Amino acid sequence: MKPYRLTRTELATDEAPELVLAQDVRDVSGRIVAPKGARLTSSIVERLRTNDWSELHTVALEAGDVHEFDAGARLARAVAGRDVEVGTMTAGHWPLVAAARGVVRVDIDALRKVNALSGIALYTLFDGQVVERKETVARGKIIPFALPEQSLASAERIARSRDGAVHVRRFVPWSVGAIIQESLGDRAMARAHAVLAEKLGWFGSTLLAPCFVSPRSNALAEALRGQLEQGAQLLVVAGSRPMDPLDPMYEALNQIGARIERQGMPAHPGSLLWIGYVKPADNRPERTIVGLPSCGLFSQASVFDLLMPKLLTGDRLTNESLAEFGHGGLLTRDMQFRFPPYRSGAHRGEVLEE
Repeated sequence: MKPYRLTRTELATDEAPELVLAQDVRDVSGRIVAPKGARLTSSIVERLRTNDWSELHTVALEAGDVHEFDAGARLARAVAGRDVEVGTMTAGHWPLVAAARGVVRVDIDALRKVNALSGIALYTLFDGQVVERKETVARGKIIPFALPEQSLASAERIARSRDGAVHVRRFVPWSVGAIIQESLGDRAMARAHAVLAEKLGWFGSTLLAPCFVSPRSNALAEALRGQLEQGAQLLVVAGSRPMDPLDPMYEALNQIGARIERQGMPAHPGSLLWIGYVKPADNRPERTIVGLPSCGLFSQASVFDLLMPKLLTGDRLTNESLAEFGHGGLLTRDMQFRFPPYRSGAHRGEVLEE
């Protein structure tokens, strides 16, 4: 690709080589009649002949050059991974959109390697961000008006070696059991149930009939067993006091053979959340148990809302992966973009009104 100054004489005699406009051409009213990046096709040439100009900045394509529109389309197709679709190009940008509601997964190493190639710009949402169907998760752009075939082929190889650099992990519809300790009071228990049901519904999961129990270890253990027998794949326990080593929930967990993976989270709000696992008696797959104080359900945006998207895509959270929540764990209002958009028209992370 070489710069080329095009004169009216060359245009009039059809002597110009294969060229691409490097500037917008406007008429006397300021309207664009030939946009930068456009190939000088016969229709574009006719428009140019009727406008007043003396010299145009263009680039001449050479053997092996791929025009930006073709190169951008190929880049987008290579980068789009599982449940990511290529959208319609606008203003030289190729959007990649989510084919389903889920969590964005970005191969950061592949992203870095593609962007290290001259002339390519590929930019994404943060890895792990929750997205709606049809939401834009990434965009690709070819910076010059053409890209050498060798560079484009290298980008394609990098992306396709990872089956795409950007994916969306769909949420898995789970049956979720809830155990809410009666010490919360009738109004608070009803609200806790409503909040949890609305949040889980957004993920496509179902909340089983909640179990309201007294804060006694035997009653709690029986409730846990009952929810597991009903097919709960995830158990949420509200109303525990995680800092109290004699809290009856700990004895209840011992009674059913559950193991706590991590007690306390490096994030706020939600730092008192705990997570554990239990193997059902009938040898069904391991089940997850999440416990939190009663305020953890009422909070509009806490680490609980960051855990659920991971759990409901099938991730098994370990102490090591939970420790990573400390990076970005200061959950101020500026972090709202990280939370699920539970309700249209509300801030992300918000459900029931106060």
